Amino acid sequence: MTETVAPGDARTLAGRYAIGEFIGQGGMSTVYSGTDTKLGRKVAIKVMRAGLAGDDQFRSRFRQEAQSASRLAHPSIVRVLDAGDDLIQTGEGPQRLPFIVMEYVDGENLRELAAKERLSSTEACRVVDAVLGALEYSHRAGIVHRDIKPANIMITRGGQVKVMDFGIARAVSETSSTVQQTTAILGTAAYFSPEQAKGETVDARTDLYSTGVLLYELLTGEVPFRGDTAVAVAYQHVSERPMPPSSRDESVTPELDRVILHALAKDRARRFQSAGEFREALRLAASGVMPQLGEESDQANVLFSSGEESASESELALRRLSESGGATRSHSRPPVMWVWAAILTVVAVIAAVAFWLTAITPKSIMPFNSREVPDLVNYTQADALAALKDSGLKAVVSEQPSDEIAKGHVVSTDPAPGTHVSVDDTITVLISSGPATVEVPDYNLLSLKEYTKALEAAGLELGSITKKDDGEAERNIVLAVSPGVGKRVAPGEAIDVTISSGKVRVPDVTGQSVSAATAILEGQGFTVQQMPDETCPANNDIVTQQSAIGRQKRGATIEISYCIGQAGGGDQND
Repeated sequence: MTETVAPGDARTLAGRYAIGEFIGQGGMSTVYSGTDTKLGRKVAIKVMRAGLAGDDQFRSRFRQEAQSASRLAHPSIVRVLDAGDDLIQTGEGPQRLPFIVMEYVDGENLRELAAKERLSSTEACRVVDAVLGALEYSHRAGIVHRDIKPANIMITRGGQVKVMDFGIARAVSETSSTVQQTTAILGTAAYFSPEQAKGETVDARTDLYSTGVLLYELLTGEVPFRGDTAVAVAYQHVSERPMPPSSRDESVTPELDRVILHALAKDRARRFQSAGEFREALRLAASGVMPQLGEESDQANVLFSSGEESASESELALRRLSESGGATRSHSRPPVMWVWAAILTVVAVIAAVAFWLTAITPKSIMPFNSREVPDLVNYTQADALAALKDSGLKAVVSEQPSDEIAKGHVVSTDPAPGTHVSVDDTITVLISSGPATVEVPDYNLLSLKEYTKALEAAGLELGSITKKDDGEAERNIVLAVSPGVGKRVAPGEAIDVTISSGKVRVPDVTGQSVSAATAILEGQGFTVQQMPDETCPANNDIVTQQSAIGRQKRGATIEISYCIGQAGGGDQND
């Protein structure tokens, strides 16, 4: 079932996000460009597939994971800005579907880019280095991506690498019961780790295996394992040794061979243990230095300890997973008694330790050099730094726009509150720099001085000042502003102002009757003083002269001379 939101439709999600043009569609969602009407910025809107919407567990998990992902602020991670659900038109009519709002990235994904031409070895290593940087950051925050693949990696027009869909894979995988269902949503199984293929729990090292597959593909143009079905590929991940990348492309160096095969170790305890470790080894290999990794035999290890029998058990487990939908798991034969005895012993030990931790020891047990990051949200910068100092932690301050948190107060911390860190670790404190945009204030009947104060209160500056004649407004009254009232602009932007000059153009009233001339001038706000003119021969009250023409201050006195005839008419008879 496909969501059908037409481009250009005035459809708005959650009363805030206007849907724009269609960008693309994957197995899990449809992506549109959009506009955050509240902040006036361009965003990407990802609408989940209608087939997922009926799963209440997925909707709940999706919201939780989107909230976790929204806390990730890293240059190589596409920010999750918001999440929710709304009525979307589908093939079966309106349906309430989950959606997420992400940072808009102007570029294309790595799958599209690699399809055009093979990346050079240097460029491939640069891209993977950036991916590992993003994973190192997310893993520190306790978030495992679970779905590292080219389609989830964006390359901007400037060449910046950005990883997207953090947390979404977790929401999907934890509400999909089988390998077939999960891979249908998340895409190809080519990037699955052995533990994912077996349905085991995953951790940060799962992402590192998938990153190794990604690097393998970028350097050779092929993934290490292919098959007709997802289960066939998953089986290879579990039990078959990958061919060295150099056997598929001779330009791949022995150093890069070594790094990739180490990343693809079946046993996660024998592959890279952190993204930082992987990143350092990759940088050495890219520079031509052979990194010091595990024993050579580690590269050939498989997940099981005994050849043919173990392989057959793996194949049987995956076949049962394929046939049963993954709802149940069974052993090929009943465990022997000593296995049960060992299990019961372990359970008893765990229960005893749990009892000791909850009933005997204090509730908070931390090493002497460990500290818990306090919750500093909405603290002032000074109070937050003081609290961290009292906790024995170092701090570095960084600014971030926020519409919810007042300027100068804490938006968030990295690591997040409640995380246990060493006293040597540095806590990044994100301080609100105020709203990302502010609204141009109204100028109605305000003087220039009053409007300048209104601009300063809004975090804006006074720009150029233009004077304009106006027949009604007093001097220095604001007549117009640019950008216009209500427009959203960046803090600190200069607003150009047009004010009244306080002057009015004096009309030419010569040739008019004295009564008409007086009415015209007084209508423009001038004071009229009538001056009889005895030098003209006629007595017709026609204005012959006026004292001023052009621009004058409103209320100025204008003298007008008008004909009354020589010697004032009746005076000549005296």
